[in-house]
Amino acid sequence: MKNLNIIPLIIGLLVFAAQFTFANDKYTEIMQKNIEAAYQAKSVEEFQSLANTFHRIAEAEKTKWEAFYYEAYAYVMMTNLEKDPTKKDTMLDASLKALEAAKALQPGESEMVALDGFIHMMRVTVDPASRGQQYSGMAFQSFNKAVAMNPENPRALALLAQMEFGTAKFFGSSTADACATAAKAVDKFENQKPSSVLSPMWGKNMAQSLKDKCQ
Repeated sequence: MKNLNIIPLIIGLLVFAAQFTFANDKYTEIMQKNIEAAYQAKSVEEFQSLANTFHRIAEAEKTKWEAFYYEAYAYVMMTNLEKDPTKKDTMLDASLKALEAAKALQPGESEMVALDGFIHMMRVTVDPASRGQQYSGMAFQSFNKAVAMNPENPRALALLAQMEFGTAKFFGSSTADACATAAKAVDKFENQKPSSVLSPMWGKNMAQSLKDKCQ
C-alpha cells in the first residue's frame, strides 16, 4: 500500500520536472533568437526594439540574469550608433539600470564588470573634454578588474585595448600597449569556451578591427 501511495507523488514530480525543462528550453530558444538578432543589429531602432524585447523577457524571468545583461548590451550598442550626444546619457542610464539588475542575480561575473566599463567608456564620448578624466579612469578600472577576474575574457581585453588606443591617440603617445592588448584579445576570441549557449560572444570584430589598425 505504501508503494501505491508513493506513485502519485512520483508522477507529480515527473510532471513538474517536465514543465520546468520545457520552460527552460523555451527561455533558451527565445533568448538565442534575440541574442543573434542583437549581434546582427545595425541601427538605433533595431537595438531599441531588442532592448525592449529583452526587458520583457527579464520581467517574465526574474531569476535569469542573461535577459538583463543583453538589455544592457543593446542600450550601450545603441549609444555607439546614436549621432545626437544629448540622447546618449539616457540610453546609458537605461543600460546601467539593466546591468545592475543582472549583477544582482549573477554577482562576481567578469562579463558584468567589462560591460560596466563599456558604459563608462561611452560616457566619455558624450563630451570627451569635460568627461575624459572622470570616466576614462572608471573605464580603465572596470576593464582591468574584469581581466583580473577572468584573464580569458576576450571582451574585457578588447574593450581595454579600445580604451588604451583612444587614450594614446588623444595624448599623441605610443599605441604599442593597446595593439598588444588587441592581439591578445583576438587570440582569446579564437580559443574562447562559452559556459552556455547564452554566454556573451560579442566583440571579436572590435578586437580584430583594432588589431588591423596596428599592422
